Amino acid sequence: MNESVKTVPHHDALIYAMVTMSAVDRTMTDREMKKIGNIVQNLPIFSDYDQERLVAAAEDCGRLVQGEDGLQAVLNVIASSLPPKLYETAYAVAVEVAAADLHVEQEELRFLQLLRDRLNLQKLIAAAIERGARARHTII
Repeated sequence: MNESVKTVPHHDALIYAMVTMSAVDRTMTDREMKKIGNIVQNLPIFSDYDQERLVAAAEDCGRLVQGEDGLQAVLNVIASSLPPKLYETAYAVAVEVAAADLHVEQEELRFLQLLRDRLNLQKLIAAAIERGARARHTII
């Protein structure tokens, strides 16, 4: 881990993954924002998280993304802030946000690829996470 890379609490790193996913196509939809809120309220990893911090964490992420090498900086913070056992969780919450509006943009696919690569996730694991989200979000 590069010592000059900023780190944040693991909860915030997961929020960075979701907020970046939502913002990467330059449009943060209401569905995506609602999905982020639902994830923070319902996933066990957030059971000890102060939900009042959500907006501040999202704003911190936004400032980082807009800085120099913003996307890489966010990816570095996510990777350096999370223990490896939460890498799949980070990918899963990003996929959930991407699936929230039932259409995944090219920029979102690219971010997922960058996140998967930065976290060194196996392609089969990533595919399983993606397929699970697709199944949960499929409508008739």
